[in-house]
Amino acid sequence: MREELAEGPKVRRRPAGTPALHEGLGLLFSLLPVAGAASAQDWPMWGGTPDRNMVARETPPLPAEWDVDSGRNVRWVANLGSQTYGNPVVAGGRIYVGTNNEALYDEEITGDKGILLAFDAATGGFLWQMVSDKLVSGRVNDWPHQGVCSSPLVDGDLVYYVTNRGELLALDTAGMADGNDGPFTDETLRSPTDGDIVWKLDMMEELGSFPHNMSNSNPVVWGDLLFVNASNGHDESHVNLPSRDAPVIIAVNRHTGELVWQANHVGERLLHGQWSAAGVANIGGVTQVVMGEGDGWVRGYVADSGELLWSFDTNPKDSVWPRTRNNVISTPVILDDRVYIANGQDPEHGEGIGHLHAIDGTGRGDITDSGQLWHYDVIRRSISTAAIADGVLYLPDFSGFLHALDVETGEPLWVHDTFAAVWGSPVIADGKLYLGDEDGDVVVLRPGRTEEVIAEMNMGSSVYSSAVPANGVLYIASRNRLFALAAQDSPTEPQP
Repeated sequence: MREELAEGPKVRRRPAGTPALHEGLGLLFSLLPVAGAASAQDWPMWGGTPDRNMVARETPPLPAEWDVDSGRNVRWVANLGSQTYGNPVVAGGRIYVGTNNEALYDEEITGDKGILLAFDAATGGFLWQMVSDKLVSGRVNDWPHQGVCSSPLVDGDLVYYVTNRGELLALDTAGMADGNDGPFTDETLRSPTDGDIVWKLDMMEELGSFPHNMSNSNPVVWGDLLFVNASNGHDESHVNLPSRDAPVIIAVNRHTGELVWQANHVGERLLHGQWSAAGVANIGGVTQVVMGEGDGWVRGYVADSGELLWSFDTNPKDSVWPRTRNNVISTPVILDDRVYIANGQDPEHGEGIGHLHAIDGTGRGDITDSGQLWHYDVIRRSISTAAIADGVLYLPDFSGFLHALDVETGEPLWVHDTFAAVWGSPVIADGKLYLGDEDGDVVVLRPGRTEEVIAEMNMGSSVYSSAVPANGVLYIASRNRLFALAAQDSPTEPQP
């Protein structure tokens, strides 16, 4: 592999670990929202907005440096489970994050579970949790201790996410604290600190989906529709496709959970599993939902109807699975009628060649040739989503290299080496770019056409998720703790 990328970044100098999966103090208080009220500075979904560009449009000052040991610029810390891959979201004064059950917020709920936690965004106080049992089929569908990997979506008084069981849930943002509102009323756990299901769509039971290792999709909403990757994949043989007719992408009514449309243009060409998420934007006068799919293609659909508009193969014509052909785990970023996306593979497959494309989303049909605006192949496999600001696109690969490219031409500007595997995505806010890695380091860079490192801090354990800027606070989830970071005059007492 070194020879293949002789002119670009080399493979890691040490092996990256591969678990199976997959911002004084008075100002801060004045910026935090009242619980339940929406804020223009919230981060209510993966990427912040439906176009999935990892850039905060409006934000008060955020810290460039902090110290989790001394508590400097650490507002609060909350415990998470032992493995956290779910990316936090912040809305209405609450923060939600997926993890496993090893934080034991309810000591009567023991054993391996999928957990969605809700905290008070101002204090870090625990509010409620939604508990999902593990699937009896085991690791083929629901890998042990991986918890909830979906990044939730908050829309009004509902929070949506995909459980470890392949269920798309709509929950009351207040949990059971305001009662069991329904129409779903069959929850087993009904204390004030339990989650309250409003509706549920079991994608395995009702749609025939067969998740490979883990269900993982970050829902996106547009109008009355919610778009989700149904997570269908291979069985444990990595060859057989138990449910070849199950949908790849679905649209449901966000109020009721009723299926509106579904699509599967992958069929038997599915390479492994499907863990990408969809983005939504107006492209060429049409509202499109765009998603990377399990055959390595990206597809654009009419959001209202599911009509396929275009498709684009992210792999070279001579690529061969599994050595050089990739599926798509990254989320597409949509900007000015263009779609930007990289391909890659499940991290357990390690490092390898990747491809980053800029695609003209106004085309129709197979636009693999006609729709390609530029192609950057000096990149390794990536599971990350891009951030685009001021004419520069930033995207890390799994090998730990952050690539900065001219967004118009794809010309490489600079590459930053984190020296560790990168699972998360860069986030730009307050003139800073934040990126975490598997060693637990978070690097802060100055976005621009030349590389400028501002600082680098260690969080004490691996960072598999992405930083979240909201209402003057920077939230970062490490493997087992959630940090709220903000400029303050005195350090917070460090927590164990």
